[in-house]
Amino acid sequence: MIGLLLACGQTELSRGSSNIIQGSPTVIIGAGIGGLVSAVLLATRGMKVTVLEKESRPGGKVRQLEVDGTPIDAGPTVFTMRSVIDAIFESAGERSEDHIRLHQADRLARHAWGPEDRLDLYADADRSMEAIGEFAGAKAAAGFRNFTKEAKRIFEILDTPFLHNSKTYPPGLMWRIGLWRVKALIDIRPYESLWKVLKEHFDDPRLLQLFGRYTTYCGSSPFQTPATLMLIAHVEAQGVWAIEGGMSALATALEKLAKSQGVVFRYDTPVARIDVHKQSVTAVELASGERIATEKIIFNGDPAALASGLLGDDVTPAVRKVPVAARSLSALVWLANCKTSGFPLDHHNVFFSPDYPREFQEIRAGSPPSAPTAYVCALDRGTGQTHELGRERLQVIVNAPANGDHHIYSTEERETCTSNMLARLSACGLELENPLPHRLVTPSEFATLFPATGGALYGRASHGWAASFLRPGSRTAIRGLYCAGGATHPGAGVPMAALSGRQASEALLSDHISTRWFHRRDIAGGISTRSVMTNATG
Repeated sequence: MIGLLLACGQTELSRGSSNIIQGSPTVIIGAGIGGLVSAVLLATRGMKVTVLEKESRPGGKVRQLEVDGTPIDAGPTVFTMRSVIDAIFESAGERSEDHIRLHQADRLARHAWGPEDRLDLYADADRSMEAIGEFAGAKAAAGFRNFTKEAKRIFEILDTPFLHNSKTYPPGLMWRIGLWRVKALIDIRPYESLWKVLKEHFDDPRLLQLFGRYTTYCGSSPFQTPATLMLIAHVEAQGVWAIEGGMSALATALEKLAKSQGVVFRYDTPVARIDVHKQSVTAVELASGERIATEKIIFNGDPAALASGLLGDDVTPAVRKVPVAARSLSALVWLANCKTSGFPLDHHNVFFSPDYPREFQEIRAGSPPSAPTAYVCALDRGTGQTHELGRERLQVIVNAPANGDHHIYSTEERETCTSNMLARLSACGLELENPLPHRLVTPSEFATLFPATGGALYGRASHGWAASFLRPGSRTAIRGLYCAGGATHPGAGVPMAALSGRQASEALLSDHISTRWFHRRDIAGGISTRSVMTNATG
């Protein structure tokens, strides 16, 4: 369902020399977050693991690009569900705080519709309710209270049967929830749009925008997604953290952890094809012509690349091809190192469009929005960092159609999009240095970086009640080939990509390793089905 799978505990397989799986290594294609997590977890169980990455560094979508010699985060910026990452480090006998430095946010985000039209949401729900009451009145505050209750209710219904579990289909989900719990099946509201249900809680159009925007976290429109997705708001309310050094620091830490477990990384090593014999994988062939024999592969890339034959015709049946119309959103991303004035930026800031329906109509028609909602991450705020000469590093994101495989943004169009974005910020009181030193990444660049996607950043859009069941799971139709990453179950976002890596590793172990080869021992967390939110720290 947007893929907010929460980690359950586990039993670790001991790592003595007698536990090493001899023979060909497990090959992980892609060093994104899902691939890094898979590598760590498989290596802690004694498996030989080789990670092949076409880029020169780890991270996948978690990456940095330079603007005037300054590295700026160009990927995900919102970090929630900290205990998901904590559990990965614990699996290797480490503590996350010894590898990354996290700062929990008191303020979740700052929102603006005009120079004086602002609303902050806080980690403290009572404080948020008070702020909403001051912003839009007592009725809006009561609506927020009821909304948060319903979001929590949906989360709790789906926590164990869907969010903790592997991919399933509607009958399986009904069985997991319990056929006798008819009310619970109704309460998750899969057949009603989020926008419609939000109107039951809020009259103020600004609050409809604010809480509808959560669907963009999984690259979807609030007008087409099921109301079930309101649980995203509940997840964020459990805590948001900033990482010193940005998300890239997390990728680096996971790579270091994997190497400490014996994982071999090969960068600048693109894969040309995956060989299959009798519906089972047999080898990976590199672009260089080198061939690596293996019976176990985790593909940490968008499954569209498999379905489109970019890794050979043998693996096209592995997963379903996503229709172009079902792609998630792409984005226009500006990276800037500049001076700011006028608006009191926080770490996370949202500057809303004056016409939200029109914004998504234009995207659906294949055009970037003319008056867009702009998200601004002030990367140096909230992390204890400072920057030189009054400048600060910004990442600005505007939603865009995933048509980068057949539409190239001309210089004129790029300038128009930049002008529209700056106009929205200015209308809300934020002025950026002029001329703006920046680098703009368009859906065209994303389509090149993530082939066969058109620049879609989240896989399949979560439009309609069935969308979550159509997202690929860990297992594919080909034996020995597994998927991990934000385009697979449980979905997009750093913690969810990490959880997809966990699921892929567990599926691979279940299918290929007899547990009698191992001596089990319990680790922190043991075998548990509790929500990671229950165990959240900070």
